Amino acid sequence: MLTDTEKNELKKIANEVRKNIVKMVYNAKSGHPGGSLSGADILTVLYAKSLNTPKDWDKSPDFDKRDRFILSKGHASPLMYSILANHGIINKDELMTFRKFNSKLQGHPAKNYIPGIETSTGSLGQGLSVGCGMALGLKLNSNPANVVVYLGDGELQEGSCWEAFMQAAHRKLDNLIAIIDRNGLQIDGETEKVMALDNLNDKLRAFNWDVIEINGHNFDEIYSAIEMAKKCTKPCAIIAHTIKGKGVSFMENQASWHGKAPNEEQLKQALKELGDD
Repeated sequence: MLTDTEKNELKKIANEVRKNIVKMVYNAKSGHPGGSLSGADILTVLYAKSLNTPKDWDKSPDFDKRDRFILSKGHASPLMYSILANHGIINKDELMTFRKFNSKLQGHPAKNYIPGIETSTGSLGQGLSVGCGMALGLKLNSNPANVVVYLGDGELQEGSCWEAFMQAAHRKLDNLIAIIDRNGLQIDGETEKVMALDNLNDKLRAFNWDVIEINGHNFDEIYSAIEMAKKCTKPCAIIAHTIKGKGVSFMENQASWHGKAPNEEQLKQALKELGDD
């Protein structure tokens, strides 16, 4: 379990990540705040406590032994960039160039432009397949690293995800962890009305995965689930129940904030709620 001091520090980091997300999307006048805000607590724990990710990236002598992280829902790039900046992999001064002409911080993560990105993502439904390939390659090389793939729940409506779930179980990829952001919303509305996913736990277990369900905003549950998943003898899926737009009252549980920028008044309200002076 995490100490109170650790949880307080994680809360500060996650709050700073959320403020940067809102500022970046406002400054760019475009982007995806809802699903970025929902994952802030999860990725904060991952990078602060659970992933072996060198802050000097490929300059580290242990670079090949790093854990691999794939942001399959690539539209949540503001979250990814803010996390990488907090981790020291990219410069915080770059964040406000997000989606600007000639910026390295594109609307979806591009591997060849910035460190910390394992693979370019954005076309939904592909990240878990890439993760399977990475996990299998690591096993063939007797590399102890883990692969963590972060998916959106709406993304699971892509058939390629289920091929990847089958492949992972068939290849016994116990070094593969899928974290599913189960906020229940996608660009067109509620996932259960667009194409129902439940009972997701039962579906994944039927595909021969271990499954852990958590509150995706509870630091103890997030940390415990990831550490438990590392010890599983099968590929493991963490279903993280989250709130889309978490931390900004008028964005919370609103599908309309999947992919639009706040105006100046909304920015001020959001930052006030997040504690920005």
